Amino acid sequence: MINPEENPEFLNDFLAYSSTILNKSENTIKEYNYDIAHFLKYIKFKFKQTDVSDEEFIKTIKINDFDLETLKKITLQDIHSFLAYLKSCYSSKPATLARKTASIRVFFKYMCNKTKKIPSNPAQDLETPKLEKRLPKYLTLEQSKELLETVSNPANNVRTW
Repeated sequence: MINPEENPEFLNDFLAYSSTILNKSENTIKEYNYDIAHFLKYIKFKFKQTDVSDEEFIKTIKINDFDLETLKKITLQDIHSFLAYLKSCYSSKPATLARKTASIRVFFKYMCNKTKKIPSNPAQDLETPKLEKRLPKYLTLEQSKELLETVSNPANNVRTW
């Protein structure tokens, strides 16, 4: 559940834009909120704008007072640092990092291109982490024969593998 009071106004505006104009699903909006809020908490930690001094407690940082001046100072290196933090502290998998990267990219595109609240987009050249290729699952020869037999004779009982 998103609590707008915990977010800076510009994040709530982004979520509203994503929901209404981009027609994103409720789950996507929740993930955007989670990803961007975590990123902003990390930035406050990194820029030493909080009393929290241990990386383990970054999620406890409050961001409702996050200002646009700090947002304007964020660089591509800060975003890379956040992704490295996620990988080292949370053992985040490439798929998780790719989702967070996508969230950050669309957020900064909105802040720079749509609202013009920041002069440049630090995520413009942000690359998506390489995803591992999965090998396809396949049926054994016996399972394939059984499947073909079942399809050609629907009266047969269907087995579960």
